[in-house]
Amino acid sequence: MARSPCDLRLLLLAAAVAFIYIQVRLFASQSHHAERLAEAFGTGKVREQMHQPAALHDRSGQHAAGEDCCTRRDEDTPRRGACAAQDLIQDLEKRSLQTLVNKNVKVPVAAVIIMACNRPDYLQQRTVESILKYQKTVASKFPLFISQDGTNGEVKKKALSYTQITFMQHVDLEPVRTERPGELTAYYKIAKHYKWALDALFIKHNFDRVIILEDDMEIAPDFFDYFEAAAKLLDNDKTIMAVSSWNDNGQKQFVHDPKALYRSDFFPGLGWMLTKPTWMELSPKWPKAYWDDWVRLKEVHRDRQFIRPEVCRTYNFGEHGSSMGQFFQQYLEPIKLNDVHIDWNSEDLSYLKEDKFLIQFGEDVASATPLHRSDALLKAHNMNVDVRIQYDDQGDFERIARHFGIFEEWKDGVPRAAYKGVVVFRYKSSPRRIYLVGPDSLHQLGAKQG
Repeated sequence: MARSPCDLRLLLLAAAVAFIYIQVRLFASQSHHAERLAEAFGTGKVREQMHQPAALHDRSGQHAAGEDCCTRRDEDTPRRGACAAQDLIQDLEKRSLQTLVNKNVKVPVAAVIIMACNRPDYLQQRTVESILKYQKTVASKFPLFISQDGTNGEVKKKALSYTQITFMQHVDLEPVRTERPGELTAYYKIAKHYKWALDALFIKHNFDRVIILEDDMEIAPDFFDYFEAAAKLLDNDKTIMAVSSWNDNGQKQFVHDPKALYRSDFFPGLGWMLTKPTWMELSPKWPKAYWDDWVRLKEVHRDRQFIRPEVCRTYNFGEHGSSMGQFFQQYLEPIKLNDVHIDWNSEDLSYLKEDKFLIQFGEDVASATPLHRSDALLKAHNMNVDVRIQYDDQGDFERIARHFGIFEEWKDGVPRAAYKGVVVFRYKSSPRRIYLVGPDSLHQLGAKQG
């Protein structure tokens, strides 16, 4: 039967409406997905998209609806036209989304995870605010996560209040069994939480690098630039196990140069970055407790070193925690947090490669004025040049360290912050350096004794 002119006009009108509808939907879709992608990948917004990627990519519910509509071939022409229009819209949205993904999404430098448990005030008042202050301009490079261990409601509430941060929660209701009587169960819970969180970021979400912070840390203005520059060094030098933002002897009176970086045989922790291959090595044998001291074992780091700054890029304000404020007033409270912005990406860090650093550091130690025996400590206070003082064993080192006020502690035969047995620090915030040198240090450095 021939169609009337009225029917043709109606069809043309419907086609025009469908065309306009397609354009409006396409524009709205592009704007919507641009916003979602900018938030999800640009600022780390929305916490569920990483856990439910189908909501962003598969869109399976819409596809199913389209198939149901367009497989009903016995419907009339207008309905088939509407189905074709819906298919076209979905295809254009999919292509538009893929284009946005290809153009706007960059591979992050590192995921940044804040490890939290039951200190909501610490988390909100200083840690997160400090991080967000400097992360804004590099959000796409450093997506943020908070991983909570346990079910503290206030911590979860505060974590979820930040739209820029993805929230993760580790709930383990199994009773903790310590290996020795009198041990704090907190150290076992912490180790288990770390493994769970790092497995999630490296294995589930496939990040190349992760920076680990705790809920009682503030960061320096150049924190992110520092780690971005260090990432290249970490990737290219397999003798470096991790990069830290912390110096155990970073108290105000012992530091001077905000650009100075060192290799160390002692794992500093407290704001550090590692790579996926390193985590895949550590994860299967991760300890039940005391994970940081475990990393410091020679059998674990296997002659690899750690990069540390002279001036800290993190400040630990957590007087109350699992360590019960241990050493806080003497060692942590006086730490100098760097307040100078360094453009690390324009700095040449090649001097930190093992062969170059070994030679240069050895020459620096050897050229320092040697001080001996009973009057060495007295002379160290009265000279205006770099000096080196040799210690004979751990007990001797502890005596000298106690005199100057630096960390006395050793782990598995290595003093804190040491490289080849040498601990270096500045004298009263001046450019002068004091080297505490082990009996075999100059030999390990390949330096001639002056």
